[in-house]
Amino acid sequence: MPFNPYQVYQKNSVMTMTRGEMLSKLYDKIIQELTSSKLKMEKKDVHLYKEIDASLKKAEAILNYLKSTLNFKYDVANNLNMLYDYFISQIMASYVNKDSAPLEEIIPMIADLQSTYEKADKMSRSGSETTASQA
Repeated sequence: MPFNPYQVYQKNSVMTMTRGEMLSKLYDKIIQELTSSKLKMEKKDVHLYKEIDASLKKAEAILNYLKSTLNFKYDVANNLNMLYDYFISQIMASYVNKDSAPLEEIIPMIADLQSTYEKADKMSRSGSETTASQA
């Protein structure tokens, strides 16, 4: 296999990400896949259904992964689990009915969740940096 510097860079950047950065990337990917599906559905082109299906499956797989990483010793995990289940059910409804409306509903919700995580990650990192500098 030929050497690809970009792939090496990508692998190294993923390996050095914080949990918050990785979570943000996962949300980015979900939003990207759902937006792509939504736009393709709106074209009403039967030839795009395979691509739509693939994108929706990717988004669903990421959500299922996020569900699998929840730590239920924290109360928020139950709420996130229900929210992820709702997102998955809306993705399925969108696919079955070939309707982009469920995606239109959940894309902003996922973006809000991503923003909340990003803020929490920044706060936790700045808090740990303050604690480390005080030590």
